[in-house]
Amino acid sequence: MDQAKRLRELEQENTRLKKLLAEAELDKAMLKEIAEGNW
Repeated sequence: MDQAKRLRELEQENTRLKKLLAEAELDKAMLKEIAEGNW
């Protein structure tokens, strides 16, 4: 496989995973707020 193509694919996957992680962190923060009764 062409290295440049592989690098692009890895960068796309990395971006996707970063988005998933950010969403999970937001969910966790919201649940913490709700659990603490700060809403």
